[in-house]
Amino acid sequence: MERPPESDLHHEFFKAEHTTRYLEDYLESHCYAGQSLKSRVQLGFSVKTITKRGDEWLVIGNRAQYRTQRIIVASGLFSSANIPKFIGDDIFEAPIIHQEDFGQSSVLTAPQLHKATVIGGGKSAADMVYACVKAGKSVTWVIRASGTGPGFLLSPKGKGPYKNAFEIGSTRAAGTLSPSFIGPDNWWRRFLFGSNPGRKIVNAVWAGVDKETREGAQFESRPNALPGFAKLKPHSPLFWGNGSGGLLNRADFWDTVGPNVQMHLEDITHLRAKHVCLQSGTEVATDVLLCGTGWKPNSFDFFSADDLVRLGLPHRLEDELPETTEFWAQIAQQADDEVLNRFPILAKPPKHHHKAIQTTPYRLYNGIAPLDDRSIAFVGQFNVGNFFKGAECQAIWATAYLDGNIELPSIESRQLTIARHIAWCKRRYLSNGELGNFLLHESNFYLDDLLQEVGLTSHLRGWFSNWFRPGFALDLAGLRDEYVAKYPSTSD
Repeated sequence: MERPPESDLHHEFFKAEHTTRYLEDYLESHCYAGQSLKSRVQLGFSVKTITKRGDEWLVIGNRAQYRTQRIIVASGLFSSANIPKFIGDDIFEAPIIHQEDFGQSSVLTAPQLHKATVIGGGKSAADMVYACVKAGKSVTWVIRASGTGPGFLLSPKGKGPYKNAFEIGSTRAAGTLSPSFIGPDNWWRRFLFGSNPGRKIVNAVWAGVDKETREGAQFESRPNALPGFAKLKPHSPLFWGNGSGGLLNRADFWDTVGPNVQMHLEDITHLRAKHVCLQSGTEVATDVLLCGTGWKPNSFDFFSADDLVRLGLPHRLEDELPETTEFWAQIAQQADDEVLNRFPILAKPPKHHHKAIQTTPYRLYNGIAPLDDRSIAFVGQFNVGNFFKGAECQAIWATAYLDGNIELPSIESRQLTIARHIAWCKRRYLSNGELGNFLLHESNFYLDDLLQEVGLTSHLRGWFSNWFRPGFALDLAGLRDEYVAKYPSTSD
């Protein structure tokens, strides 16, 4: 990928259009067996059902069907827009646009859409708020009081040799400051979380970043900020990752939002003609409602209820046998005891809004493999910090798994590993950890573990670089060739 022009860079972050162009070029330029990757992609193909018949999988879509002995499901976490249903949306008389469609909409250029109301407390909502203000719109930002609250919006600035905050966070050294079973169990991590001096260091580091972020925004003291600006303060400490957030891509974000955006921290009760009605009785006149409300959890509705249970995908408790529920509840309790014994720091989270789920968590080994079916794998279901690296490493592990090039632990061992991971995830990330698939600060170690199971090492760079150098997708450039050389009989 060529370096974008300097005008499109902010602390080495660049506009998404450059990533899109890179991916499109990659699909066109990479050919295997005389066929490009792009020609293998069927756009507009909607999968209706996936069922197993004997030793084959049958995939039925909207215009074709396929039979295969092995299948990888890569439907991802961000496929279905979460658009809240409001009373009165049928008489609202104004467009309701999700973040997914914002970039292709005419919101920023249409003069008749002058009053914009943005809902949501995360990065996507913040981006739409900023863009609308810069386009000269009158902007109201509504974050519901019944949710996890405003997200953390961190400065992208780096420190020392690191060009930006992402580079700092993507080092393995930074990853050791998060209590986790994932990765090496060395003396440093045991010191950090198994001793009072170590825990004081961890608490001090996280409290320092939390304080710096809040002070940078000047929630209580920003000059010229409109009343209500302080409502953008995150509700939970940064350490716990209970809500949403991200890095600020605009140097003037707070200066733009503070004096120009009306802020409300309350729930929407209903809509009426071009008005958003809040719980306090306030009615916000609006020409367009913008939903920075994220994505629905993956429902895997192309599988039957029985297959959801069998494959270890999120499902309703009533769809599984009582003895299955009892088994997982029992080992979950054992796992939770193990988590708290190893990481006392997770025992007492702060008061927070906890967002419960209506299904079981994922019960996949390594977030990829079912316990009793070696003909199917799932990739992209773990929310990792770097999706480019995550996609590459999960694809390699899934390939090795389906090729039979990984010797799996016993099913009992995998069950305990899954239960421990779920218990840890719920303790570590609270609401975001309920599904057992959230790895914000542990992704480097998770990906290392995947590659270690496959027996690959070309991504490693020596002791100092491994621990203190930022982790980039470029580090993985040699993995494919290494895999082909290691397993030539299955890599044709």
